[in-house]
Amino acid sequence: MVDEIPAEFMRGLGGVHVLPEARLEPDFEDVYRMGEYLDPGSPDFLGAGEGLGRQVVLYYGSFEAIAEEDPDFDWEDEAWETLTHELRHHVESLAGEDWLVQEDVEDARGFLRKR
Repeated sequence: MVDEIPAEFMRGLGGVHVLPEARLEPDFEDVYRMGEYLDPGSPDFLGAGEGLGRQVVLYYGSFEAIAEEDPDFDWEDEAWETLTHELRHHVESLAGEDWLVQEDVEDARGFLRKR
């Protein structure tokens, strides 16, 4: 899957990893986090940027938990959606933007209002 991503979207990314655990969203008891973009921040800030650098993580256990509850769960579609979402965070971070972060915050607020 990662091999199909154009190289320009992978520039500066230290890797894409699949971890076995499920991860719940911090503000929700029953909402799984499918993936995450890890950005150590500016190299000028307290040595950030050292070590592993920017990473994308997909949580296999979260995919598995949702698939167990949803017979129509499409692993490939969900994996692509999550991977491209996290890569958008990466590309925006490289450009010094946070539009998708703002969208994610608004989506979470909307989700809370609907509950």
